[in-house]
Amino acid sequence: MKLITSLVMAASLFAIAGNASAQGNKIYDTKCFTCHASGVAGAPKLGDKAAWAPRIAAGMDAMMAIVIKGKGAMPPKGTCVDCSDADLKGVVEYMVSKSK
Repeated sequence: MKLITSLVMAASLFAIAGNASAQGNKIYDTKCFTCHASGVAGAPKLGDKAAWAPRIAAGMDAMMAIVIKGKGAMPPKGTCVDCSDADLKGVVEYMVSKSK
């Protein structure tokens, strides 16, 4: 019984993670791609491992602080002013996953 419970819990976590990743992808496609697809104003391009490496090394907390507060040409929350912190974290996780 414990094995079944553990498997169900693991499957649920994967489903939640998959949904968060899908939501992050959707938000990226509608809000973030304008700058991060082309590298406008120094925005790290999606998939550019060299540009993302120091950001990834700094950690999620540092990346989230930049996303929430803004930095340089990027305004707070980028162009997703209606996004929650959880939404923004999903976008960062999506972008990191595509840039490792």
